[in-house]
Formats: sequence, structure tokens, C-alpha cells
Amino acid sequence: MIKFFLGLGLILAAFPTTLLAAPLKVVTTVAPITDMVMQVSGGNVEVVGVIPQGRNSHTFEPSPSDAKILVAADLIIVNGLHLETPIINLAEKVKRKAVPIVKLGNATLRSSDWKYDFSFPKEKGNPNPHLWPNVSLAQRYVSVIEKALSKQRPDLASTFEKNANKYKKKLHKLDNLISKCMANIPPKNRKLITYHDSFAYFAPRYAMKVIGAVQPADFAEPSPKDVARMILQIRKEQVPAIFGSEVFPSTVLAQIAKETGTKYINKLRDDSFPGKPGEKEHSYIGMMYLNTETITEALGGDKKCMRKFNYD
Repeated sequence: MIKFFLGLGLILAAFPTTLLAAPLKVVTTVAPITDMVMQVSGGNVEVVGVIPQGRNSHTFEPSPSDAKILVAADLIIVNGLHLETPIINLAEKVKRKAVPIVKLGNATLRSSDWKYDFSFPKEKGNPNPHLWPNVSLAQRYVSVIEKALSKQRPDLASTFEKNANKYKKKLHKLDNLISKCMANIPPKNRKLITYHDSFAYFAPRYAMKVIGAVQPADFAEPSPKDVARMILQIRKEQVPAIFGSEVFPSTVLAQIAKETGTKYINKLRDDSFPGKPGEKEHSYIGMMYLNTETITEALGGDKKCMRKFNYD
């Protein structure tokens, strides 16, 4: 029996401690954040995103099954900036005391740099939370994620750092290429009108201008007054295309496009990935690649500019 235990001890000693430790359970929210955590972790942690793709992250209400997921979490990573308030409130109630909640947006931008707009008016107190379409800010998200994972698993810190650096290099290339693609759009066409304003941080990064968004701050359908205002603005600005979401088609935007003679493109995404799970397009990078192609072509540029990007 003594020999058995000695032998077992030698076997266990031969395995790295990372193989013996229970995997870190990380709970995330929207798909871009889930993907970033998976890229940095490199399969060394268990990652669960609680907001399904295709669901409105602003109005999502967690279920009892989500409470069970949060109870089991070792680390909770959210966007913050009031995007997932119901989830955060539930997490504060049910999570273990020592489990941190990391708010990427709050850790990335000072409150003085938060943006407010038609969909997110300052008087409501909720800033526009869509930082990640700006790929330079997404790189900062990755750095915050790396530090959060490393704090929980110091034994894997070098692995997380290596994965994060590799991923940030890809994002850096993507960021530069998006800038070049937007630059080949005729200057008079570098204007964005969308249903939901997910591009408030994207636009200034890539020399674009957000002209407006149709969806009001309460996420209801726009009023006739809002629609009339948008029609006048489109005619004034002479924008060649207005953009809806592939996930949430808008009959209102389609009507506005018909009224103004403007192209209506319903292929933009902000937190839902193209393709199928397992395909390279089904990722944050794939989403931004497709968005860039879509915007560039619709506004008179050459979408072939994105073909220079190598996923690998």
C-alpha cells in the first residue's frame, strides 16, 4: 500500500500543476467579449457567455439558469458602461464574495471620454457602451482581460500574456487595414446613419462621421417625428446608404430608404458573428472584417481592401 501511494505521488508530480488544478470558470456577456476571453485563455479556462447571439444586449434579462452560471463563476467579465445592468445586479447578489466583476469599458476609458448620442442621451445617464467596434479600444480590452485572468491563475500568466500579445498583433493589423479601407471611401460619403448607434467610437477612429441613429433611447420604435427628422437629415447630407442590422431588420429604415431614394443595407453587426461556430469568420475579427467590407462598398469604396488581411 505504501508503495502504491509513493508511486501515485511520483505520477502526480510528473504532471504540471495546471493539469491538476480545476479550470477557471469565467462568465462573460456579449459575444465579442466572450471571443476575446477565449483568444487570451487559449483553451485553458472554461468560458460561458450568458447573452445569446441575436439577443438585444440592452434589454436582456437573465434567467434562473443564468443565476446558476454566475454562482459557479470564478471570474465575471462584462463590458460595463451600463450595458448589462440586470446581469451585474444579479451577479452581485448570487456570486461568491471573492469573485471579481471586471468591467472592460470602465477600465478602458475615463468617464470624460464616454460618448452620448441620440440612442444614448446624456440626460439619461447611460453612455454609449459600444467601445469594441473601435479595434484600438478592443486591444485595450484584451490587455485588461489578460491581467484579470493572470491574477486568478498566476501559474498561467505567461501563457495568457503570450496569447494576448499574439491576438493584439492581429487586431493591430486589422485596425490599420480598416483605416485604409475607410480612407478609400470618397470623403463626401464618409457618413454613417444606422438604426442603433453602435458606431460612436468606431467613427472617429476611422475618419467617419455618425450622422444619426433611428432607434430612441428607450429602444422602442421611432416616432413619426423621429422618422421625419431622419428623412430631412438624409436628404440634407446626401448619404448614399443607411445601415441596419442583419440580426434586427428594420422596416422603419427600409421605409426611410425608399422615401429618400437611399440604399438600405441590413448587414451590419455589433455583437453577433457571421458564419457558423468553428469557422474563422465566426469571431470578433470576422465580424469587423464583414462590417468593414459592407460599409466600404455601400459608401462607394473598394471592399477588396480587406482581402489583404490574413486571419492567421
